[in-house]
Amino acid sequence: MMPQTEVMLLLDRIARLHAARRRAVTLTDAQCATLEYLARANRFSRSPSVIADYLATTRGTASQTLKSLAEKGLITEEATEGDRRQRRYALTEGGRTLVEGWLASTAKAETAEAVQAARTLLRSLIASAGGKSFGMCRDCRHHSIGPGGTRTCGLLQITLALEEAGQLCHEFAEAG
Repeated sequence: MMPQTEVMLLLDRIARLHAARRRAVTLTDAQCATLEYLARANRFSRSPSVIADYLATTRGTASQTLKSLAEKGLITEEATEGDRRQRRYALTEGGRTLVEGWLASTAKAETAEAVQAARTLLRSLIASAGGKSFGMCRDCRHHSIGPGGTRTCGLLQITLALEEAGQLCHEFAEAG
């Protein structure tokens, strides 16, 4: 078996085991993946279209998933600043507790080497499919730390909250 094939089969197996753990909460895989994404995404990356891009699904499917999660009380919906037509979503306390519960049950076997290998593979798959890269704000070329530790996004020209540095952003650009 070729190493690339084995890697993909191992990743598929890991994904299936993770999905089985999530099913214990009686949500669909799409709902669980959406909750996991919202738990990691910054405030600019929580719209239906961005969520659809990240999950590689349609905007209609993402919207229906968000609607069902809101009905279950696991997320909240709010209008974005400056445009009342655009919506942004966030986890409720119940949603956050749920996600933290199934992620905490994941084995602690993650090593820096395994994480780096998975990131490299993910970047390769995204590039070959022509997809959009998402990444942590702190690793983006637009992220900067100023006097007193003030964090800013050079692209959006705004000040960031400290916790946003460790969150996913749809505007992510590899640091040069």
